[in-house]
Amino acid sequence: MKKQLLSRHLQLRKILLKHWKTKGLKKGDKIESQNDIIKFCDFSLITIIKTLNDLQYEGIIHRKVGKGSYLNNAPWLISHLRIGFFYNREVVGGGIFHNNFYTKVVVAFEKKVISDGHEFILGSFTHTKKPLLLWDDLDAVVLIGITQETNLEDLNNTSCLLGFIDNQDKNLPQHNYNINFETAFEEMFKKNNAKKNKFLYLDSKIASPERNVRTKAFKEAFKKFGKKNNLKIISVDQENEPTKTADIVKTVIDYKPDFVCGYIHSSWYELIYKVSQKPVKIYSPLLDTEEPGFIIDSSYWMEQILPNIYLKLNDRNNKDQPKPYIAKFIP
Repeated sequence: MKKQLLSRHLQLRKILLKHWKTKGLKKGDKIESQNDIIKFCDFSLITIIKTLNDLQYEGIIHRKVGKGSYLNNAPWLISHLRIGFFYNREVVGGGIFHNNFYTKVVVAFEKKVISDGHEFILGSFTHTKKPLLLWDDLDAVVLIGITQETNLEDLNNTSCLLGFIDNQDKNLPQHNYNINFETAFEEMFKKNNAKKNKFLYLDSKIASPERNVRTKAFKEAFKKFGKKNNLKIISVDQENEPTKTADIVKTVIDYKPDFVCGYIHSSWYELIYKVSQKPVKIYSPLLDTEEPGFIIDSSYWMEQILPNIYLKLNDRNNKDQPKPYIAKFIP
């Protein structure tokens, strides 16, 4: 028989602190009575009374005779925050620093967190495994790389504030920090509408809500401002199989596109230029550059995200979704 690592009242102490943190309680907020606690915790009344007495002795709660108990102090009620950035290792197969886009996002996020005087933690997760115990020790965590294969149920089992970067899943109750490419797509078609052109869109094989929204936005922009042109769409795996380029090469040679857009691995630029039989322009989502493409200023984007996280930490009942970041088109 395994020895209990924590006594019963220490187990309850941990549960109560996580419960109050999840609710977003602040100093002065009323907490549950011992009779209410026994309804949602499988502990004896004796254990509950001892735990509450210990919390009062530590100065975490304050009990007023005839009025109840109130939160007086807690580990999360401090100005120094611990904020994490976690990526899906099954989506970013070679690690986050093998992906130029994700690298720039995480560097900009870290820079902003540190400059605000807080602690930054970088980590990863998979579709089925999440470091929930670690997340419980953090104030907020942003996740990147959620796909349709990712188990979302266990995301409700952490007390930290969760947010999602570039995710369009409406089933997630947490806060999504999205990128809106629709305006940039429309601008591209407007600027290249003087003559009939051939557009090739490389659509990702990695199924995710944001991929679906992005592809739909490209098709809608084509219908509105580029329908006199030709559009061909093929599927690619820019993350896990970037060396498998036979379909790309064949399509570029046979279709002879004027423009190639979409999910484009950095190594494909030179390949596309090489095999194309005529001048071709390549537009893909890029960060922090004046090169042609659909551009995101990562520093400006993080300056929008972090204040929103601080706002939500101050009021955990605030469920308002932040406005999406608008990417711009550079021809």
